Formats: sequence, C-alpha cells, structure tokens
Amino acid sequence: MVSFEEVINRTLTGPYCSEKDYNLKVFVPKLRKVVKKYQIKYDPENPIPSDDDLADRVFKAGVELYANVGTYCVDTGRIIQFTKEEIQEALATAPSAPVFGEGKDAKPLVTRKPESDTPPWCFLGACGAGVSNEEIFISIIQGYGKIPFVDSITTPSLTTFNGIPIHAGSPSEILACIRTAILAREGLRRVGKPGLPIMNSIATAVSDAGKIAGSQFGLRPSDGWLIGAMAEMKVNLERLNEIAYVLSLGGHVVAETAPILGGYCGGPEGVAVTNVAYHIQSILVYRGSCQDTFPIHIKSSCNTGRGVLWAISISNQAITLNSHFPLLNISIIASGPMTEMEFYETAAHVITSIVSGGSIESCGGAKNVCIDHFTPMMPRWASEIAYAVVGMERADVNEIVKQIIRKYENNLSNPPKGKKYQDCFNIKTSEPNREYIALYRKAKKELGDYGLKFKY
Repeated sequence: MVSFEEVINRTLTGPYCSEKDYNLKVFVPKLRKVVKKYQIKYDPENPIPSDDDLADRVFKAGVELYANVGTYCVDTGRIIQFTKEEIQEALATAPSAPVFGEGKDAKPLVTRKPESDTPPWCFLGACGAGVSNEEIFISIIQGYGKIPFVDSITTPSLTTFNGIPIHAGSPSEILACIRTAILAREGLRRVGKPGLPIMNSIATAVSDAGKIAGSQFGLRPSDGWLIGAMAEMKVNLERLNEIAYVLSLGGHVVAETAPILGGYCGGPEGVAVTNVAYHIQSILVYRGSCQDTFPIHIKSSCNTGRGVLWAISISNQAITLNSHFPLLNISIIASGPMTEMEFYETAAHVITSIVSGGSIESCGGAKNVCIDHFTPMMPRWASEIAYAVVGMERADVNEIVKQIIRKYENNLSNPPKGKKYQDCFNIKTSEPNREYIALYRKAKKELGDYGLKFKY
C-alpha cells in the first residue's frame, strides 16, 4: 500500500485546486457522471434493496469516483490522488479483523456480509454528545458498560471542567480531555469491564493537541482514535497530525465518514457512491482499522429518513460484498430519550445496517446536539435489535422496516426532544426509571410481533 509518508508528500505536490473549484468542478460533476454511467437509481419503496448487481455497480462507481477526485487537503489546496492500481492494492491489503480491547474484553472486529449470521460488533454510547458535568459522565459510562452485548464504547464529551465552561484551544480543553480519559476508564473499571475498548478517542477534544494530550492519561493502543473526514472527500493537517501520532503509537484509527444527502452528494444515489469512495479514503489517507460511517440528511440532521436508509443499505452491501475492510454504521436519531419515536428510529437504522452487512455504533438522541439528552437505553436497545435480525433476509426485513418508517417519518421535521438523562435514569445506580422500562418492553413486544427474534 502507498505509505503514509507518500500521502503526506502528495498533500504538498498534488495538483493545485481552489476548494470551490474542487467542490463544483471536480467532485460534483465526476460524481454525477459515475451515477449515470452505472445506472444507479433510488427506489423509495424499498429502503433495503435485494439486488447484488446494483450493489456491485455502486461499488464500481465509488472506486471510479475516488480514482477521479482523490482527497482534497484544505490547508495546502492540493488534491491527494491515487491510481486505480494503488486503490486495488489498498483494498487487497487493508485490515480485515483488527483486535480492540485488552484481556477478557479483547475481541476482533470482523467483516460481515449481507444477511450474514456472523454476530455484529456493537460499538455503543454517546457518540461524543455533550454532558453537563462529570457526575453524569461517569454514571452514563457505567450504564454503557452494563449492556450485555457491548463490544466497545463511545464516550460523551465534557462541556465543563470543575464547573468551568471549556474553551477550545485553551488549557481548559487539554485538562478536560485528560479528565475525559480518566473518567471513562474509571467508569468501566467500576462495572468490571476494565479492558473494554473506548473507540472514539477523546470526544471532548476539538484540537489535535487536545486529543493527543488526553490520550496519554488512560487510552491504550488497543482502543480507537476516531478521526473524522471532512465533507466531502477532504482532510486537513490537524487530522493528519492525529493520524501520524496514532500510527507511531501502533494504535487504531477509526475512520469516521459522513456523506451529506442534499449537499454536494445530491440525492441518495450520490450519497451511496460517495460512501464507497470514503471507504477507500479511510484506508489510504486516514489509515483506518475500520470505517465508521453516518450518511446524514442536510435538513433533518439525522439518518433515519427513507432516502438516507436506502443509501446506507446499498452502500453497505456494495462495500461488504466487495471489501474485507470492517464497516460500522452510526445511528443519528432525531427524537430524544423516553419517547416512542426513538425506539422506532433506532430500530429502523440498526435493522437496515445489520441486514446489509454492517455492524453498529449506536449513540444518543435529539440529533446528538442537546446536552444530557441521551441515555444507555438506546445503545442497549440497538444491540438487542442487532442480534435479533442476524441471519434474516433482506426482502423480509425490508417489509418490516417499511412498517417502522411509517410510524415516525412524518415527525422527522419536528421530533420530540424527550427528557434529559437525569430525568429518566438514576444517576447513582445508572438504571432507568419504571416509565422508561415500560416503554422499552412495549417496543420490544411490538417488534417481536413483526418477526424479530430477540435473544432474551
């Protein structure tokens, strides 16, 4: 595979292009061309397609797109380009079963296929959503550690340090990042999961300095450094600094990607193809141990709408049928905690991801933008759903997901915000209240009636 040093060299020597021209004269026209060439067409009546030929065409389109557009470095104004031969070599030599965690909590993250009976990886938690104080932070971490199917966690981000608001780029960010690592590790130790991997590095970090400094106080090479791509198909020097550090440490980069429906990608077809291109970028530029992706709608700011689910499903199928590089799917739901809608949204996204060949990262609620508006309940629910659909066929699950989508899609533009963690969980015990448990049981019975086979 092309070395990371050569990638850095190409940020300085690649073809020069303004960012505006890259967006409008390189990326957009090249994407439209391959979507048309490979006859990729969105079908809103079937959010989970069962067409392997379509999946293969989406993959070919994504490979061709990346060979044509590369990755744009916003700090140098250069396009990092790769040949088709270099892309094929990267796909052939990419990681296939990276091991995360330590001791009895260590486990390989393996690739799955559509309709596979291989158990999914359950990366569960907050996805970096903000918490108001350290007491709530560690209580939520303990709740994540108690989930039976948890394989790794994603932590919240602190918004205060000793009661003082955190300012990006200041010493308060560095200190808060250090505290994040210490509290996360302590929370897992308290529930007997000291080796469980933390796969979103330092969620509190805004800068590369914050992430690198914080990681020295509790993160291990067997954890994951989540490093996000910039939309669309871009990188900056701060992210490359983080990658350089993780590679030198011998750690895992979790390459996060988020093609935007309604942005430069256009519709669901463009999002699906771009997600495949991101898969390749995750290997070559971000040097990932896995891809962690969340296609998202520009208006609803979630990924549970019909069009986004189709893009997730077909790009998952395209990737997992043609690549052994592990794939995770992040759920971003519009509704908040202790609402019926959050159960439906999470179920639709997780079912789509699992039956299409992915594994999951399940997080909080209220679009991950409201402080304290997430709980361990949705990650637990997501993991139960994930195991309940293992081995099911796409055509059967497609009918189930269509029923579920109808229950909430008209409310995506005005979703219920729900309640804060401290209003529906006991902070001391990290356990939900009776009303929340009743909602959980009701949703589980309903989806069981639809045909899901829960483990317990």
